[in-house]
Amino acid sequence: MAEETTSKAKITKKKKVKTSRTKAKEKKGVKTKASRARKKKEKSMEELLRVRDSIDDKRPKFMRQESWRYKRIDRAWRKPKGIDSKMRRRVKGWPKVVKVGYRGPKITRGIHPSGYRDVLVHNIGELEGLDPKKDAARLASTLGAKKRAELIERAKELGIKVLNPRGVRKTKATETPE
Repeated sequence: MAEETTSKAKITKKKKVKTSRTKAKEKKGVKTKASRARKKKEKSMEELLRVRDSIDDKRPKFMRQESWRYKRIDRAWRKPKGIDSKMRRRVKGWPKVVKVGYRGPKITRGIHPSGYRDVLVHNIGELEGLDPKKDAARLASTLGAKKRAELIERAKELGIKVLNPRGVRKTKATETPE
């Protein structure tokens, strides 16, 4: 009977309680592991975009093995898989191979340099579903001039930024008199 009670006591999980020592550290301003993690998450989007740009500058232009030697081989990246491949073995003097270490911050992936999320828009319904604080519209290339003008006008009303507002003709009503 005594053995059962001790085994049950071992099974119960211990809750992590803040001791007086950790509370004192927090009061003094000593950085604990949790406070450092919070600070890391609080980096602004602008700062993270700058970090992404600096990583992009250092990232090599990845190219397919032997693409510089033969015209028939495109420069588009393919992983080298040959048994004797110098590139696969990462021999000095050969081009760099794609690795996870070249990636940018996770939060900034898919974000336009302006800080907005890039969303492709084909019609007014898609435009109205966007959040003006987070999203920016990129008008589809298949749109005609008339539909494009309508979408740009509606985007102004909604306060949504349009990333590619090209192709809008000026009419007599919009031109300023001289």
